[in-house]
Amino acid sequence: MGGSSTGRAFMGSFTSAGGLGVTVAEVDRNTGALTVLGSSDALPDPSFLALAPGGETLYAVGESAPGSVAAFDVGGDVPALLGPVRPVDADGPTHLALAAGHLVTANYGSGSVTALPVLADGSLGEVSSVVRHEGGGPDSERQEGPHAHQVLPDPSGRWVVSVDLGTDSVRVNALDPATGLLEPHGETALRPGTGPRHLAFHPSGRYAYVLNELVPTLTVCRWDAEAGRPEPLGEVPVLPESEPAGEPGSGPASADGSVRAYPSEVVVAHDGRFLWTANRGHDSISVLTLDETGEKAALVATVGCGGHWPRDLTLDPSGQWLYAANERSGNVSWFAVDAETGIPRHAGSVEAPAVSCVVLG
Repeated sequence: MGGSSTGRAFMGSFTSAGGLGVTVAEVDRNTGALTVLGSSDALPDPSFLALAPGGETLYAVGESAPGSVAAFDVGGDVPALLGPVRPVDADGPTHLALAAGHLVTANYGSGSVTALPVLADGSLGEVSSVVRHEGGGPDSERQEGPHAHQVLPDPSGRWVVSVDLGTDSVRVNALDPATGLLEPHGETALRPGTGPRHLAFHPSGRYAYVLNELVPTLTVCRWDAEAGRPEPLGEVPVLPESEPAGEPGSGPASADGSVRAYPSEVVVAHDGRFLWTANRGHDSISVLTLDETGEKAALVATVGCGGHWPRDLTLDPSGQWLYAANERSGNVSWFAVDAETGIPRHAGSVEAPAVSCVVLG
């Protein structure tokens, strides 16, 4: 759609909490505004989405027990199931990505990663491989066992990287495109108790940024694509030390009456100059600057997320607009990104009950 003033956005939501399921919206590229076109609740709790190249096939996890995944034809205004809903042989899939001709899912409930083949028509075949994680962490409530929270291909396309909140680690697998077999390659430990949730790569492919959920920090890693290994370099705060807990009443209170923050998503600017995180509880978007190499990150500002409990954050292809999926306030907000400072300015929002994810075409 080169040169078009409109595009497409896709929103996932929790149908068990009143969400519409998988929703299609039109994007006004000039204003960032979203206009809802249609939705489908054919898959329960489609909490996270991934769009195929070309933009006409969308994949969604069904975050339930047992967990599932589905393909949707989104060429029209209403998503239509493409092929059967497939089980992932695990519970609570929370994230998915396309890699080596397969769809891979991170299964929070089971602490595992699943691969399924993508067939010629875009539909999904049966599970080809499951890798189950082992271990735990010091937080007895959240880290009693493994909890894979995200999975994605590395920039070289050689590796499938998964982030495990329960084991405080980043794991790397090889994925055979012919057989769909996931082969564990390595595991890198992060600081115990940090609860890593999501990871984003620098455009150069030389650095990876791991956002931690159990402490509001970002772990900067050097990424060795040849070895298939991240090397942790240090942690950077994503919230000001003077306000670690957020606004009163914005989230679950800790023992001292403050409100705890739960960072959820990390996004890197297309030119590698800025990085943004969404912070639940604090209900904010943090802005960090990156140096010319990408090795050093520094917090420069936080702004309100335009709602409550921002679960996902997405940058549009032009880099001009940033979108926040605010789960508990049931809306998606969009922000104009200042090209010089990286600071987002709230520009509007659209109602989206129990929204959990936004993907842009």
